[in-house]
Amino acid sequence: MQQTRIILGFNLSLGYTLTFLSLVVLIPLGGLFIFSAQISAEQFVKLITSRQLLLALGLSFKSAFSAALVNSFIGLLLAWVLVRYQFWGKRLMDTFIDMPFALPTAVAGIALTAIYARNGIIGQFFETKIAYSSLGITLALLFVTLPFVVRTLQPVLDDLPKDVEEAAEILGASPFQTFRYVIFPAILPAWITGFTLAFARGIGEYGSVVFISGNLPFRTEILPLVIMSKLDQYDYVGAATIGVLMLIISFLLIFIINQIQRYFAKRTAK
Repeated sequence: MQQTRIILGFNLSLGYTLTFLSLVVLIPLGGLFIFSAQISAEQFVKLITSRQLLLALGLSFKSAFSAALVNSFIGLLLAWVLVRYQFWGKRLMDTFIDMPFALPTAVAGIALTAIYARNGIIGQFFETKIAYSSLGITLALLFVTLPFVVRTLQPVLDDLPKDVEEAAEILGASPFQTFRYVIFPAILPAWITGFTLAFARGIGEYGSVVFISGNLPFRTEILPLVIMSKLDQYDYVGAATIGVLMLIISFLLIFIINQIQRYFAKRTAK
């Protein structure tokens, strides 16, 4: 069967696409790898085994995973409410979910720090310190990563065929059984995708975390903050090496997303 080309001037369009992709993505990433290659093997081992980097890596993963896990459930609930119910203020709620995309993350970090500090509007009611702690970092990541889960699940829930749910009800399935055996398998790939995107975004977040973390060495330092400290020390090669490490982690997460989507797509097709 002959392939039909929808776009006129396909070769020209493909050339522009590859050129733009190379200038914006491939060349900068390649330059990062080349620049980080200046580090010696001894310096590389010393860098990746340093206590500062290991603690920052652990804190970044723990905070990003916790925020993504919480948002995977809260995001599912919000997406469900926005798709399945009609109520006053629905459009306003739908707009506010996108605020972390539009609002500068540094502004969000300043606001969260002011609210959750010891003398803040909310922080004053808690004995546990929220700002300048790992809990504050997780709260900042909750704010930043929520839209990733909601916007991933929302179109999938909206496209679910209602007749399948009605058939389950006619056959005597309870609402919980309908959700477990009909709805959840259909939204599971998007749910995992939203969780992974939120997790990957949280690992690399800087703007909203830099203020609320306090940047306390060996206590509230995350990977982007370690990179900034390396830059302040004029250790550009070390900063680039940590950047490559974060890039590899992000690539692996995205690769896992693609494999999960292919698996469930084949399973659904069968």
